[in-house]
Amino acid sequence: MRARRPDRRDRPTRLPELLAAAAIGVYLLLVVGATTALLHGGAACPTWPACNGQWLVGPSSSPALLVAWGHRVLTLVVGLVVLAAAALAWRRSRSRRVRWSLVGVGVLYPVQMAIGAIAATEGASTALASVHLVVAMVLFSGVLLALLWQLEAETGEADEANETGPTPGSDEPAVTGAAVAAGEPAMAARSADESRLDLPAARPPAGGPLATAQAYLTLTKPRLWWLLCLVALAAMGMAAGRSLDPTVAVATLVGGVLAVAASGTFNNVLERDVDRRMARTADRPVASARVPPGRAAAFGLVLAAASVATFVAFVNVLSAALGLLAILSYSVGYTLVLKPNTTQNIVIGGAVGAFPALIGWAAVTDTVGIPAVVLGALVFLWTPAHFYNLALVYREDYARAGFPMLPVVRGAAVTRRHVMLYLGATLLGAVALGATTRLGPLYAAVVTLVGAAFLWAVLRVFRERSPRAAKLAFHASNLFLGSLLLVVLVDTLLVG
Repeated sequence: MRARRPDRRDRPTRLPELLAAAAIGVYLLLVVGATTALLHGGAACPTWPACNGQWLVGPSSSPALLVAWGHRVLTLVVGLVVLAAAALAWRRSRSRRVRWSLVGVGVLYPVQMAIGAIAATEGASTALASVHLVVAMVLFSGVLLALLWQLEAETGEADEANETGPTPGSDEPAVTGAAVAAGEPAMAARSADESRLDLPAARPPAGGPLATAQAYLTLTKPRLWWLLCLVALAAMGMAAGRSLDPTVAVATLVGGVLAVAASGTFNNVLERDVDRRMARTADRPVASARVPPGRAAAFGLVLAAASVATFVAFVNVLSAALGLLAILSYSVGYTLVLKPNTTQNIVIGGAVGAFPALIGWAAVTDTVGIPAVVLGALVFLWTPAHFYNLALVYREDYARAGFPMLPVVRGAAVTRRHVMLYLGATLLGAVALGATTRLGPLYAAVVTLVGAAFLWAVLRVFRERSPRAAKLAFHASNLFLGSLLLVVLVDTLLVG
């Protein structure tokens, strides 16, 4: 009896890498297209496909003409990459979703080119420019979904991701517990083996004023300060540009840092019991008894009052109200309500990250503007793509503490799927931010570069399915948001 000939679709392919390259290419088209509109590239190149009869544009041409011509050349190159990915998918992919999503992209791509040609030759109205941008976003989404489905098909996670919990043979921790899998509150989900866990023991307060000061500083979670400062500064830069008042900027940052410090302190107090059951958090000041809970709570109240007072005295009442709402949202909404009770804790709790953008804009204008809302939405979308990677690394800790984090309750495959989806939404949010503000070529180049790094890191998470890959993606997400905020500052405060 003749042995069955191996199906070529059973062999590993380089299709995910090709799809990732196509996704990055389409994304680059998105941001370059937005930059072309900002530089009025259509006016510089009003003919199609050549620019004013020229197929090649020299380096001495105007920036607008160079960007417009580069956008057209890039459209051709990316189209070839998408075509190659679609051809390889039809030959090697077992997933119908992958093949048909790429068919849709292949059909829509020439339509997008035709819209661009009309915009260049007839003049781009606001409606036509909006359609052009939306179609480009749909193209990017189609390629990214094809990448996700192909990764799930090759790693065998497509079926696992549809389960309600960890499956046999997956890279899930053994200590999940029935209570956590059922989504019960954290305190009901203690592991039966908790007494045998090798966790750091609570220790008495260390002596000396320096050690005490260090413990109180740790309460405030200073590692979060950089994000607050960059987001608020970016919002202030978009609102004021070079006319930003340094006194207002400093006062806003001080009030914001005090608000973050208060929130972190309250979090230490409220989670002290579960912190002791997690290796990552057992050494926190209140959990390890270096700071008594009562004193920590009083310290948090002082910080919150100082934050509100700073905003009222040196900024405005709206910023003070937003700062107080941020403290309450994190301390009560996220810590007490969301985190111990729902797998969507990170998603909904990500709204807290939007407050620095609103506060920064309000500090300058005494209102909340659309660009601030878009920046806040970008941070909101970025939070799950960022934090779910950390949850993958420390999922055993979260299971031990009884928190119904997504990797614990739904499994690592579902979590990886959510990381990819929120990454795509974050990248689209970055395009929306560029389209609603006066951000130029520098923003386009940096966002594309760090977005590509973020995507490739997430690709490794799927390929390797290891804590090391997840931690790398976590750091790549920090690189993405930090670089984006810095380039917004440079564009608005120095260039704009």
